[in-house]
Amino acid sequence: MLEARPMAGALGAEIYGIDLSRELDTAAINTLRELLNRHEVIFFRDQDISPAHQHALASAFGPLQTHPAYATVEGFPEITILESTADKPTKIEAWHTDMTFRQHPPMATFLKSVIVPERGGDTLWSSMTAAYEALSEPMKSMLDGLTAEHDFSYGFKESLAEEGGRERLADAVEANPPVVHPVIRTHPETGRKVLFVNSLFTTRILELKPAESRAVLDFLYAHARTDEFTCRFQWRPHSIAIWDNRSTQHKPVNDYFPQHRRMERIVVDGDRPY
Repeated sequence: MLEARPMAGALGAEIYGIDLSRELDTAAINTLRELLNRHEVIFFRDQDISPAHQHALASAFGPLQTHPAYATVEGFPEITILESTADKPTKIEAWHTDMTFRQHPPMATFLKSVIVPERGGDTLWSSMTAAYEALSEPMKSMLDGLTAEHDFSYGFKESLAEEGGRERLADAVEANPPVVHPVIRTHPETGRKVLFVNSLFTTRILELKPAESRAVLDFLYAHARTDEFTCRFQWRPHSIAIWDNRSTQHKPVNDYFPQHRRMERIVVDGDRPY
């Protein structure tokens, strides 16, 4: 029997009573999908699964995507390596939704801990469903129907500025031109409305003047990280997080330098936001 233990008021639950190293039947996958829709991010402890198991689990939710900017696990090009060491600390500091620079951003992200610091290294998530619902009615009315540009180059500008960075990522830049998504999207499974802009990839709201766009986006970014919309997860070895990339943002807490941290991530293809 699966047990879901909610972690915070807006989102997040730890799930017990399942072994993710086993082949899951359709009923089990449907239950996990239902829990994901309900809690937006779900967590599992003590799941010592292989890359093949992680790949199979994510594949049960849909086709997989690759990421143009990260190294991958040998034999599994869809599994990206997110690693921070004393010599090469992480640079991702912003709240964000994964890969919104794609026409079809991921539906869900599956993240597995491989090397966990003794201290620090938590991850925060925020519910963009709760963020939307907390807006005033006049603000909802203003945002409804607006669209925003999302740009790979904007999110990876630090990497592109490194020596040789533009050459190294040239193919990724060419393959990922800016895309346009609604500022408020509709979740395709729950039907609920969701705030869908993030500070890592969103560049501007197209229908507003530049100064207006900047002011509105700055407000929405601050609003999105309001404490009451968030939960926090403390990683341990063999932990797994699965989150709904359509309705959440997340942020790593980079408080563990110079300790070593390695995570392995795989994402499931999503629909075009509407």
